[in-house]
Amino acid sequence: MTKVFSFDHPIILESGAVLPGYHLTYSTHGQLNRDGSNVVWVFHALTANSEPYEWWPGLVGEGKLFDPFNYFIVCVNMPGSCYGSIGPLDKDPLLREPYYHNFPFFTIRDMIRAYRPLKEYLGIKKIAIGIGGSMGGQQLLEWAIEEPNLFQYIVPICTNAQHSPWGIAFNTAQRMAIEADPSWDERHERAGMAGMRAARATALLSYRHYDTYLKMQPRSTGFLAETDSGLAATSEGAASYQRYQGEKLARRFSPFSYYKLSQSMDSHDVSRGRGNLTKALTLVQARTLVIGIESDMLFPLQEQQLLASLIPGAFLRSITSLYGHDGFLLEYKQIEALVRDFLAHAEAGDLGNSNYQ
Repeated sequence: MTKVFSFDHPIILESGAVLPGYHLTYSTHGQLNRDGSNVVWVFHALTANSEPYEWWPGLVGEGKLFDPFNYFIVCVNMPGSCYGSIGPLDKDPLLREPYYHNFPFFTIRDMIRAYRPLKEYLGIKKIAIGIGGSMGGQQLLEWAIEEPNLFQYIVPICTNAQHSPWGIAFNTAQRMAIEADPSWDERHERAGMAGMRAARATALLSYRHYDTYLKMQPRSTGFLAETDSGLAATSEGAASYQRYQGEKLARRFSPFSYYKLSQSMDSHDVSRGRGNLTKALTLVQARTLVIGIESDMLFPLQEQQLLASLIPGAFLRSITSLYGHDGFLLEYKQIEALVRDFLAHAEAGDLGNSNYQ
């Protein structure tokens, strides 16, 4: 069930900006048990929403890994999104008009600090399992460091300790595409929409893999078509697929949110103000299963290897996928098997023994 939580107290962001209050859209499924030991907090990625039933149906739902019959499942829409939480299309309380380009910059750390009052409102004192992929995994790691005693288990998937120069370069290219849209400087909801279509097509190149396109969008033998003016390229296969993906996002997302959230992702660095990555990740006390995808080009496996090497007692597992980074949304059977095995060994008390290596 989707709900809205309003917090009517000031929040100071890392940038120094002060918001007089904010609101978060979130969903819950299942019931909190008597001792509060059955909470699963799911963190969504860049353009998803607070309803994991929609974008992670292979893992969340009746009869699935995270079944509301057994767990109290919580997912909150991140600030800056256009799916209900405070974002660029909301009104600035001082100017009484939408923020648009002036929406304040939320870092990943700001986001998880904004979740704390919601956690308290829900009566949650301990989270049994925190799980999230990509930008969701970034939030999970920040929170596990900020409140080391909050999580019993965490499962960061296809994520990193700090956003890489490679990832920042991709995000910058996408923002440049939005900036190049002549409408971007205008103040209305559709401003920058054509630019976001191009940005999404760029992003998809990092979300997928060479082999994804080779198999799923094979080159057509009729790529060139004869016209009155000579030969011309046709919009088939990969070409039409890129345009389709841009249009698909344009039907459901805001360029302002896309722009701002990509900046939030770029801010991710758990070592900021904590000395270095080793010092920061050593603070994690939750039992940790790090999952990576061998074909992930955006968050390559070496980033998950680093996490597992620095988080005390962490375990690393990798999966194979044709879909590259997007595999964290699609390879739910492999993810479920890994998580079930991890939890089973944890409950049996033999993590780290020869039975689980």
